[in-house]
Amino acid sequence: MAVQLLNAIGKLGVGLAIGASVVNSALYNVDGGSRAVIFDRFTGVSPNVVGEGTHFLIPWVQKAIVYDIRSRPRNVPVITGSKDLQNVNITLRILFRPIPKELPKLYTSLGEDYDERVLPSITNEILKAVVAQFDAGELITQRELVSQKVSEELTERAAQFGLILDDISLTHLTFGREFTAAVELKQVAQQEAERARFLVEKAEQQKKASIITAEGDSQAASLMAKAFESGEALVELRRLEAAEDIALQLSRSRNVVYLPPGQQTLLSLPQV
Repeated sequence: MAVQLLNAIGKLGVGLAIGASVVNSALYNVDGGSRAVIFDRFTGVSPNVVGEGTHFLIPWVQKAIVYDIRSRPRNVPVITGSKDLQNVNITLRILFRPIPKELPKLYTSLGEDYDERVLPSITNEILKAVVAQFDAGELITQRELVSQKVSEELTERAAQFGLILDDISLTHLTFGREFTAAVELKQVAQQEAERARFLVEKAEQQKKASIITAEGDSQAASLMAKAFESGEALVELRRLEAAEDIALQLSRSRNVVYLPPGQQTLLSLPQV
């Protein structure tokens, strides 16, 4: 009797384990920010998109393919040519996500790694077409316009594959070594030209200053000559110069800090 009971319990445990395994394989979860597509071995890919939560499927007959529908970044480097045949290295940063209702079609045509199949090809195509419309200088001075044209055309192209591009930006733009060297030489030449022009202007200003100084000295000499014709002006000038020298010497002396009252100096000499 006990043996039969144990056998019954064992069979029940096996049955429960099998049932739990079947139930577990029939459940699947769709996390937040995700959507699922159901593939059926008999009917193919279901056109319905499964939302978030826990769902049932038929084990070994149906399979759930879960997609992340949140925005994800991707950097795409491209080497292309400008309008004036200069090599341009561009890196485009894209924030992309799939259109949820397009997921069954996306899985059927592109699979789970759709971004690897689509983004590099369409980015190369659009960048080469847009950059070829500008020369190297315009790519630098009109970078905002270039970015706008790339964004508009790439967004329209990606929509054909069921993708939404939330943001597109040019994060890196450089030119070939030869062009960069030519630009640097041009900048150096411009700086040298500016420096030479500054030196020429400086020399002209110094020349003008010398002429003005010479004219001033000539006028001063003429005025002094007229003043000294009577002789009194020369004596007065020499007297003032001597007084200035005496005052300077006394100010430097440690023993005399002021001129004593009544002290005779050249300032108090009788006028001639």
